[in-house]
Amino acid sequence: MRNTDLLRIAKTYGDPVYVYDSATIISQFNRLTKAFSSVKSLKLNYAAKALSNITVLKLMNSLGSGLDTVSIQEVQLGLLAGFNPESIIFTPNGVSLEEIEAAAKLGVRINIDNLSILEQFGSKHPNIPVCIRINPHVMAGGNSNISVGHIDSKFGISIHQIPHLLRIVELTHMNINGIHMHTGSDILDIDVFLYASEILFETAKNFKNLDFIDFGSGFKVPYKEGDIETNIEELGKKLSSRFNEFCAAYGRELTLAFEPGKFLVSEAGFFLAKVNVVKQTTSTVFASIDSGFNHLIRPMLYGSSHEIENISNPDGRERYYSVVGYICETDTFASNRRVNEITEGDILSFKNAGAYCFTMASNYNSRFRPPEVLWHEGKAILIRERETFDDLVKNQVDTKGLFGIKETANVK
Repeated sequence: MRNTDLLRIAKTYGDPVYVYDSATIISQFNRLTKAFSSVKSLKLNYAAKALSNITVLKLMNSLGSGLDTVSIQEVQLGLLAGFNPESIIFTPNGVSLEEIEAAAKLGVRINIDNLSILEQFGSKHPNIPVCIRINPHVMAGGNSNISVGHIDSKFGISIHQIPHLLRIVELTHMNINGIHMHTGSDILDIDVFLYASEILFETAKNFKNLDFIDFGSGFKVPYKEGDIETNIEELGKKLSSRFNEFCAAYGRELTLAFEPGKFLVSEAGFFLAKVNVVKQTTSTVFASIDSGFNHLIRPMLYGSSHEIENISNPDGRERYYSVVGYICETDTFASNRRVNEITEGDILSFKNAGAYCFTMASNYNSRFRPPEVLWHEGKAILIRERETFDDLVKNQVDTKGLFGIKETANVK
């Protein structure tokens, strides 16, 4: 997308606003598909938690993607977006047996990551196929906050518990149709990921009726110029070859599955916000925007870096700014970052804002969540309206007269 397109969207729909470029999403999906083209059966299950807008889910569905979900609500969103139940896999963590049963009742595939629920579900529903999520105790990602395959992770069934797992399957006569792992986001070392894959292959040998092996995802995308990223093409070549070898030894063709989220949508997203105040102190120049960690929390939560561009003055002289928000707590998006000269009223564009950005937004400080816009085939399409005061209070219960307070008739 061009900066002029983004500025036009900000003018049309106001700011702050999230914008997603469908062409980038499609390109990333095709790139991943091509990297594993030598595998006879490949299934990409888009991780809905990355960006769950129904229009984006519909786009994924149109590309032939499946859907990876982590809550019953995401399952329902997937069904609303037109996904067939069998194209949805439910991969929750720490949820109740009742929620898993509710998902199973909707006809989606089930992925269980703990022995307790596995035994309970298998005892009650031995005929419903189940995928098992294991923890390979391999940390393939570079950030401990978003790596979930390490030994202290709450995710998955430890490889050291495989004998116990097999005993449960034997006693319940469960049908295990898939084996799954997810080492976490920002995979840096392909060889480490391949090492974890060998653990998954070894585990898979214990089950004779598998339909698929799910290798998770966590492919790293570049967040700034010169940043490293997962070499998808190299991974595709090496893992595809090893997967085909395994299928030959296993005796039949299995489906190789992934659950990409960030890889598909991160680079497609832009977050646009206006500069309210430029504030000079004795040591720092602050650019305070019309937003905060209520809209984009990742820099504060994960320490993630989002490239910031002043699209109102792209050719201006670069200066150092600390870009901050309007929340009444520390909400620093960038410290002493080089940005083209900023004046009040300029629009800043935060790149890589497609994944885990709007989905983590909140109403903290009683602020409204922003709208979402899809840029598709040269047109801006509003896919979520900006919240209003009515949205903020609609689920609060009217307690008129409870404390004898005279209430204002109109506060909008």
